[in-house]
Amino acid sequence: MPFGQLFVEGLAIGACYGLFATAVVIIYKTSEVVNFAQGEMAMFSTFVAFHILNFYGYPFWMAFLITMLFSIAMGVLIEFLFLRPAKHPTILGMIVITLGAEMFLMGLASWKWGAEQQFFALPINPSVTYEPIKGMIINNWSIAVLSVSSLIMLILFVFFKYTRLGTAMRATQQNKNAAKIMGIRTERVFSFAWGFSSLIGAIAGMFFASRATLDPAFMMEPFLRAFAAAVLGGLMSIPGVIIGGGLMGLIENYFGYIWPEWKPIVAFIVIVLVLCIKPSGLFAKHYVKKV
Repeated sequence: MPFGQLFVEGLAIGACYGLFATAVVIIYKTSEVVNFAQGEMAMFSTFVAFHILNFYGYPFWMAFLITMLFSIAMGVLIEFLFLRPAKHPTILGMIVITLGAEMFLMGLASWKWGAEQQFFALPINPSVTYEPIKGMIINNWSIAVLSVSSLIMLILFVFFKYTRLGTAMRATQQNKNAAKIMGIRTERVFSFAWGFSSLIGAIAGMFFASRATLDPAFMMEPFLRAFAAAVLGGLMSIPGVIIGGGLMGLIENYFGYIWPEWKPIVAFIVIVLVLCIKPSGLFAKHYVKKV
C-alpha cells in the first residue's frame, strides 16, 4: 500500500476515533470523570438502530432519528440512576460506577440480541471510491466520517464558546459549588452532558459497526483507541481530541503496516508515552489545583 493511501485510510479512521473521543471528553469537561461505559452506550444504541431497521423495517433516517432520541434518553437515565444517587463520590468511585454501567449494558445487549455477529449497513456504498489525487483512493465511508466529524466539531466549538449552556458546562467542571452559587443547575448540566455525549457516541458507533461487524463487544477496541486519542490530544480540549484522533489513526496505520503483529498495542503505547511525557496532552493546558 503506498504512503498516500495509508495517509487517507489513517485519517478517515482517525476522524472516527476523534468523533468517539469527543463523546468521552464532553462528560470529562463537565465532571472530570472518564466514562468507561461510553463504548457500551454506543454499542447499545447501534443495536437499537439495527433492531428498528431489521425487525420493524423502518427506513434508515427514521431509525436514525429514533435511535438519537433513545441515545439521549439512555445517557440521561444512566446519569440519573447510576451517578446521581452517589453521595460525595470520589473520582475513583465515579469510575467504578461507570464500569458497573458498562457491564450492565453489555449483559443486557447479550441477553437481548445474543453474541452472534450481525451486519449493520449505512445508506452509503463503501465500495464506491474516488481518486482526487493519483495514488490516494477515498471511499464513501471515509468521506462521510470526515464530513460528520468536521460538522460536529464546528457545532461543539460554537456551543461551548457562544451559548449559555456551554458556558455553564465549563463552569460546572471548574468549580461545581461556585457554579451552584451562581445559579447554575448543575444536575441538569450533568444530565445534558450525558445525553449529548451518548448521542455523539451513537453516531460514532454506527460508523464503526458499518466498517466491521455488530456484536456486544465490538466497541471495546474502538473505545481504547478513542481514549488514547483523547489522552494524546488532551482531555480538556475538543479540537485537540479531534486532532489527536487523526494522529492516532495515522500512527496506528503506519505502525500496523510496518509491524502488523504489534498493531493491537499501539493505543497502549500512546497512552503510556503521553502520560509519561505530557500528561495533559498535546493541546490542553495543565492545571494544578491548590488546596
